[in-house]
Order: sequence, then C-alpha cells, then structure tokens
Amino acid sequence: MVYPQKRLGQVFLKDKNILKKIVEAGQIKREDLVLEIGPGTGVLTEALLLAGARVIAVEKDRNLAKYLEERLQHNCHLTIIQADILDFFKNPKFKNLKLKIKNHKIIGNIPYYLTSRLIRLILEQKIKPKLIILMIQKEVAQRIASQPPKMNLLAAATQFYAKPEIISYVPQTAFWPKPKVNSAIIKLTPKNTALNTNKKQIELFFKTIKAGFSQPRKLLINNLHSGLKIEKSALEKIFLLKNLPLNSRAQNLDLQNWIKLSQQLNSCLK
Repeated sequence: MVYPQKRLGQVFLKDKNILKKIVEAGQIKREDLVLEIGPGTGVLTEALLLAGARVIAVEKDRNLAKYLEERLQHNCHLTIIQADILDFFKNPKFKNLKLKIKNHKIIGNIPYYLTSRLIRLILEQKIKPKLIILMIQKEVAQRIASQPPKMNLLAAATQFYAKPEIISYVPQTAFWPKPKVNSAIIKLTPKNTALNTNKKQIELFFKTIKAGFSQPRKLLINNLHSGLKIEKSALEKIFLLKNLPLNSRAQNLDLQNWIKLSQQLNSCLK
C-alpha cells in the first residue's frame, strides 16, 4: 500500500469516469506516445495503456516509482523514469531519451503549485507535444482560458503558445485524499508559428505582457511607461495607430492585440 505525501502535493485520482474523460480528451489511439507526468499509483497509466498508448511515466516519488514497476512491470509499452519532471526537461542526462520523444502527447495530474511554471516549460520545449491534457486547480484553469475583459498574465503567456479548452470540472470527491480545492481537466493544443518560435519575438512579447500586467488596476499606458521606460507620447501614438483606447487596461486586450502591441513597441525599445 502506498500513501500520498503532503509535501509533494500528492492526491490520487480514483474516479473511473474522470479517467475516461482524460483518455477521451487525449484522443488516444493505438501506438500513441504519451509522456505522463506524475503517474502516482498508476490508475491513469493503466487506462492509457489499455487504450493502446506507449507510455513514458515520470514520477518524482521513489516509492511510487518502485510501486509502479512492481504493479505494471510486465507491460512492454511502459517506461518508468524516477525523476522530478522539472529535472527531466532541464537535466542533460535525459537528453538522449527526450530526443526520442516526438509526435507525442503529454498527460498528467500535476501538483498544483507547479502549474504555471510547468506549463510554460512544456510549451517552450523545442520539440512540442501534439496535445497536452492536465488536471489542474479549477480557478487556474479558468484563468488560463480567460478572454477580455478578464485577460491576465497567465492567460496571455499560455495562449501565446497554445489554444486552451476546459474539458470538465472535477469535484474534490474524485481524489484520495480529498483536496481543499476543486479541479479541472484542461486541454492545450500547441501552436507552432513563426512568432512563438522566434527567440527575439518571444522575449519582446513576454517583456511587454509582464510590464502591462504589473499593476492591473492602472491604465495600460502607465504600466508600459514605467515598466518599459517608454515616453507616454510615443505610447499614445502607438495606441492610436492600433485603434486601442488610451484608457485601456491590460485585461481588456486579447492575445492578438498583445502580439501587435509588442511588435509595435519594438522600435521604441531599441
């Protein structure tokens, strides 16, 4: 018997209907390659294998990794890696394995404290997954999928790389032990564009949104003026050129407006 570790933010999914929704959302076909984050006791792992997927499961907890090996050791379509998922993406020792992970999907029930950091890390990988299905905190999923007038930094950062879609909300009773928050299954479909693969454009976009959302209650022009050190007169001209009201706030701009604004600001930042 294995027990969840509170220090790792572990909760184990037990609801079979939710497992089915995750597998269906992942559009799992025979011979799909799935990188599973945080397999835990292996209930989702098993569902993915039964659907015909080849699974590389990355588990930080040494005891859980050992438990998975004992439970599913005879399945030749499963590879278990005992590692922190952040190390897996960053540590050179996993380079050879990562090079083999192509045309893959990422699925996982991730620790909620890792959500924003992990999503950006996944989306910034050179070899991007075809699809990402994650179980995350309900409120965070809603923030990621937000549109004006509720746009936010996390939404803009995520939507720059991928199209988000909330598949289903998940009650606390679907887990053991019962978490203090409700959850959601979110689907992220990566976008591979000239813009979000260009290093200079990426840096410019993120510099712009970080400045723009620095103080959401203030006017966007004021945030960009203080954060990017650009004269207000220059910013006003750009806003008028892009048909943006001078009293706009960061949450009122959609992704395309943010992209156009960051590109226009490029001349002012040289």
